[in-house]
Amino acid sequence: MSITVTPFLRNVLHADALISGAAGLLMMLGTPLLSPLLELPAQLLFWAGLVLVPFVAMLVVIARRATVSKLVMIDIIAINVLWVVASFGLLVSGVVAPNALGIAFVVAQALAVAVFAELQFIGIRRATSVVAAA
Repeated sequence: MSITVTPFLRNVLHADALISGAAGLLMMLGTPLLSPLLELPAQLLFWAGLVLVPFVAMLVVIARRATVSKLVMIDIIAINVLWVVASFGLLVSGVVAPNALGIAFVVAQALAVAVFAELQFIGIRRATSVVAAA
């Protein structure tokens, strides 16, 4: 089933792309500064940032479409939810030992991603109701 990419959903996708892109660039290019500042492994920061590049590209492409598969939107939400779970899982796993600023960094970006997942879910519901009403 396809849904209409409403202005609300388009804006949410663009905002997610913008914030995720900025975070990815910050983590990739800022690794030498961030790693010692946050006490997070440099490779973790760099690769987490790099993983965001194709995700951002996908968000931009989808935001430009008039319609999108509902399953694709569910996949985007699932990816965001997995990022949130992985972020908190990383903190409680003991695999890393960030300082307070590092913990705040991981928590803040995870909460931002959770907000995007929720907004995208709202966007799907609104888009679905628009399609159903048509």
